[in-house]
Amino acid sequence: MGVSGCGKTRIGVEIAERLGLPFIEGDTLHPPGNVEKMSAGIPLADDDRWPWLDLVGAALRQANEEGRGLVVSCSALKESYRDRLRHAVGGSAVFIFLEGSRALLQARLAERGGHFFPPALLDSQFAALENPDGEKLVVTVDINAPVYSIVDAALEGLGTLSVAPAAGTKREAR
Repeated sequence: MGVSGCGKTRIGVEIAERLGLPFIEGDTLHPPGNVEKMSAGIPLADDDRWPWLDLVGAALRQANEEGRGLVVSCSALKESYRDRLRHAVGGSAVFIFLEGSRALLQARLAERGGHFFPPALLDSQFAALENPDGEKLVVTVDINAPVYSIVDAALEGLGTLSVAPAAGTKREAR
């Protein structure tokens, strides 16, 4: 979880691979109207996000009912959004908050191409972001590091929460 450009997809894919779990890119679940708004530089309102979060929650619920884990990239900027996802799986959702400075994220977005989210919307995401400090089942990871270090820190945090193995998940720098 985190604002655009924090690495949700890249880190999520790596975590899913290292844990042997499926991965879903949450952006692919956005209704077309949401994508159109963001592409036009219009920030989403809560009423835009609820149907999307319900689709993300449905994917999580299905995996939970099938007794399997799932990694999903999702901004989950507000506590109410995270609570909605938690509710979808009976409270067992775990969040990895990929935290970085505005300057770092602006630089990343400026370099990123081929995504519907324009860099100009970053400020609206920071304005909406409610830091998950103090929430249960949240691992916070500083993203000002190489990908492998971010993934290692996330997996270590998951191991501390006793929701994923910490041992044997480290990977050499590539």
